[in-house]
Amino acid sequence: MSVRELDTKTVTALVEDAAAAPSMHNAQPWRFRLLRGADTFQVYSDLERAMPQADPTTRGLHLGCAAALFNLRVAAARAGWATATALLPDPADPRLLAGVRLTSPALPGNDLEEDLVPLYPAIHRRRTSRDPFTDEAIPQAIKDALGAAALLEGARLVFPDVWHVHTLLDLVRDAEGRDAMDAAAAGELRRWTRVGTEAAETANDGIPEYAFGPRRRSGRAPVRDFAGRRPIPGREAAAFENAPQLAVLGTVGDRPRDWMLAGQAMQRVLLQATLDGLATSLTSQALEWPELRWIVRDPQSAMGFVQMVLRLGYGPAGPGTPRRPVDDVLDIV
Repeated sequence: MSVRELDTKTVTALVEDAAAAPSMHNAQPWRFRLLRGADTFQVYSDLERAMPQADPTTRGLHLGCAAALFNLRVAAARAGWATATALLPDPADPRLLAGVRLTSPALPGNDLEEDLVPLYPAIHRRRTSRDPFTDEAIPQAIKDALGAAALLEGARLVFPDVWHVHTLLDLVRDAEGRDAMDAAAAGELRRWTRVGTEAAETANDGIPEYAFGPRRRSGRAPVRDFAGRRPIPGREAAAFENAPQLAVLGTVGDRPRDWMLAGQAMQRVLLQATLDGLATSLTSQALEWPELRWIVRDPQSAMGFVQMVLRLGYGPAGPGTPRRPVDDVLDIV
């Protein structure tokens, strides 16, 4: 079967699955283009949704787009397509982050990524949880499986020792203090929050107030408070974990291709963690300040550059966040 025979409903469903990925402040900084003649989806960055204060190099933007790319690969595999993915295929157009050619697995040399298919149910179940987690330890077997998932996408996932976790938490606190004193950073954060019932209910991007989670009454879990100093009627306070279970995801290099590998690895890990019954959230505060990001890395590890810190555990999955209409992010040519 050729992609040209796909109906619009099927193409739309593939992009809906892809766009369920996480992104910084839920900005959803991606666009998709289907080239029917080439049987190829192209994944573009949407620089109008970049964050020059928190993400001046667009590293975080690349991570989110790569997570959407991974979802597209999973959805295509589940639909029975073999895929050939090319990262950054056009040096003259840095906005073009990937091309994904769909082919029939029945043809010689076309292998269906069957290991992706079991991940599909987690695409729309995955949530970012800003709620407290329990103190129940994650079994080592699950940690090992998540580490293996990252390796499949060319990245490393490490569960740091206690001393390293304490260092990470101190760096997050430092970053939070810097953010609070930076008017430009605070303004950028407000741009992506949706406060008020009407704004939250009609939003198709950003973080609505119902997804802020409770205020921290105690504990050290690195959860960004999107409310800042703004009072949110009815928002409760809660005790968060004092010893959060964190994982550090990184790559050897730190160029756009490495970011694309890291984003796909991040999403594979998040989907696998969801299937394993874990709640998840992403922590990037300390990575948004270059002088802090370097310290996040464990110098004894083979990881060259930290791309994301994950908080994992057992607890509420968190609410879903809004998504842009497919018509806003998909072109068919």
